Amino acid sequence: MPDPSLIEKTWSRLTLDEFFEIASLRTAVFFLEQRIDEEELDARDREESTQHLWIPDERGVAAYLRVVENAVPAEGDRDARRLIGRVVTRPDRRGEGLSSTLIARVIERFGREPMALHSQSYVQPLYARFGFEPYGEEYLEAGLPHRAMYRAARP
Repeated sequence: MPDPSLIEKTWSRLTLDEFFEIASLRTAVFFLEQRIDEEELDARDREESTQHLWIPDERGVAAYLRVVENAVPAEGDRDARRLIGRVVTRPDRRGEGLSSTLIARVIERFGREPMALHSQSYVQPLYARFGFEPYGEEYLEAGLPHRAMYRAARP
């Protein structure tokens, strides 16, 4: 049974306020905290197949992730058409398992399909708990060490 505090919407269903809260969290963490100087908001956010999942609280969006879908697997993503990305939790809510709640929902919904993600290296253990396995060499993305991770389809 889905967590009642978790919200899942496509672009056309997002309100302006919801998108503002999502963008505020993503930019606060990725730009200000992690100092990533590459494009954060991209056209993938607006694709109707992209799923936006988040957990709100009284201060806005506490945790967020998106799932993008490719028509065909992208090079380097094995046979996975779905990719989890932009996983982020507000600093004051870290350590509460919010990202795990979001990932569990994605697995519940799409776990019968192969999935991939590009994890910041230090976060790999989180994804490993959900069956994602690293492959390939570590690489720099947005100036931070990353590893590609893959989860095979499961019945």
